[in-house]
Amino acid sequence: MEESKLELQIKTLPENPGVYQYFDKNGRILYVGKAKNLKKRVASYFNKNNDSHRIRVMVKKIQEIRHIVVSSETDALLLENNLIKKHQPRFNVMLKDDKTYPWICIKNERFPRVFPTRKLVKDGSEYYGPYTSFKTIHTLMDLIKGLYPLRTCNYDLSEEKIRNGKYKVCLEYHLGNCLGPCEAYESEADYQKKIEAIRQIVKGNFKESLQQFRQQMREHAERMEFEEAQKIKTKIDILENYQAKSTVVNPKINNVDVFSIVSDEGYGYVNFLQLSHGAIIRSHTIEMKKKLGESDKELLELGITEIRQRFNSITREIYVPFKVEVGEDLKVTVPKLGDKKQIVDLSTRNAKYFRQERFKQMKIVDPDRHVNRVMAQMKQDLRLPEEPRHIECFDNSNIQGTNPVAACVVFKDGKPSKKDYRKFNIKTVEGPNDFASMEEVVFRRYRRLLEEGESLPQLIIVDGGKGQLSSGVKALETLGLRGKIAIIGIAKRLEEIFYPGDSIPLYLDKKSETLKIIQHLRNEAHRFGITFHRQKRSSVALNTELEEIPGIGEKTVVELLTNFRSLKRVKEASLESLSSVIGKSKASIIYNYYHPENA
Repeated sequence: MEESKLELQIKTLPENPGVYQYFDKNGRILYVGKAKNLKKRVASYFNKNNDSHRIRVMVKKIQEIRHIVVSSETDALLLENNLIKKHQPRFNVMLKDDKTYPWICIKNERFPRVFPTRKLVKDGSEYYGPYTSFKTIHTLMDLIKGLYPLRTCNYDLSEEKIRNGKYKVCLEYHLGNCLGPCEAYESEADYQKKIEAIRQIVKGNFKESLQQFRQQMREHAERMEFEEAQKIKTKIDILENYQAKSTVVNPKINNVDVFSIVSDEGYGYVNFLQLSHGAIIRSHTIEMKKKLGESDKELLELGITEIRQRFNSITREIYVPFKVEVGEDLKVTVPKLGDKKQIVDLSTRNAKYFRQERFKQMKIVDPDRHVNRVMAQMKQDLRLPEEPRHIECFDNSNIQGTNPVAACVVFKDGKPSKKDYRKFNIKTVEGPNDFASMEEVVFRRYRRLLEEGESLPQLIIVDGGKGQLSSGVKALETLGLRGKIAIIGIAKRLEEIFYPGDSIPLYLDKKSETLKIIQHLRNEAHRFGITFHRQKRSSVALNTELEEIPGIGEKTVVELLTNFRSLKRVKEASLESLSSVIGKSKASIIYNYYHPENA
């Protein structure tokens, strides 16, 4: 379709809430979006220069625009969510969770059964959930069975059949797990009281059940029925123990959904906490793959709609970390302090933990995706023009001003590439001068890479502050590489990141993976440099002392150190031990040198 026809479509769009759909030349759906004002929202894709490369690619592919007008923002949210799930458009956020979750069913029948199920049958039965794990359901079912004996058989317990004696009690009755409604040992009214109590428990309300049990316990105790009172006391303990395991918040916070989000370059993680009667009765996190670099606000709005649909939430209020637009019928609260703020913070922590777990799993299951994510995050955090797939870090070592050396460590895809590590003896600098030494090694390293036609890194890190960074920049300028390779300095004390020409340092989040990789590089460069420095000092010290003994040459020194492992052992060795290695003549020279009193 020609551009003029697209322009005509945009001009004739209504200024109402609705959902718009983009299609390519083959009629494939590219994107589904919602809008308060369809005309303004769609026009914004074509009127401005988009920063996102993926949006620019999508806009070029659009050949047809369709729209659906709805009566409210809420309807637009729901319709957008349903269309995304149905069509899975190429450029839309992708929800990574398509599992079928279990429910607790209270069956629509006389003397209802209570059981877990993954199937929702529209027969008038009540379904509570869904629950994100069967472990939670088993815990709840064990609690219910321990408190309220219920039938498990699937008999049709109609009044007529019970009256006619069609059924006989089974083993469950004799075990005390059922009170025998099939033979009218338990009335329907008493059974329904238990079902009502169970409804409250699965909703998170334990108050009424506890009150009833305490009343029953007192009545048994007053009648001296202590054995029965003890049975009720056991049930109270079970219920209180279960309630204690729920995360209890302010009892005044009732029937509220709490949402939060954490995200990185490619994914968003939306956590959902459901609060009822002062306790968290559900926690669930979904992973959402970004397709067009969506903002946290966009992801959270979509996540809230999806989760509330999935869990059939009918609460009228939500707590969130920032303002979102999720329809007129829902009260949105952004707590600033107190218990409400703490519960939003708890939700954020849950989202972060989920993200960390996904990272750990990703490292094992999909290492390529993990590397891609980390590289994209480093590019964003460090404001780099490209992903730092190849990083080199330099460190000087001139402890006590002696034997100045430097180390260069290399990381590829965020991991050490030890075969590419290099060490340098400082050649042109007299005495301890970190700045001049840094300039020398950076210059030597990249002059050699240029001469040999080797690939250059995307990022250079120098261990030190502004002075060392300036030295590294000067070396790159001499080689004509200034601006072609990103270079930064990291100061040890406060983990400040310095950029050329900028006096204000960058501070990264202390828990960020970008900072952890930079610290790993810096520590590895320091370790490698110190090791080389020690080797050099040891070599100089050993060679100087042994070779200065008249009559002892380099070959003899090597034999001694190979056998005795250290200068100290050579000094302490007996004449016989020395003789067995280098012969009597040279052994006598060394022994007498270190033991002049015996000469």
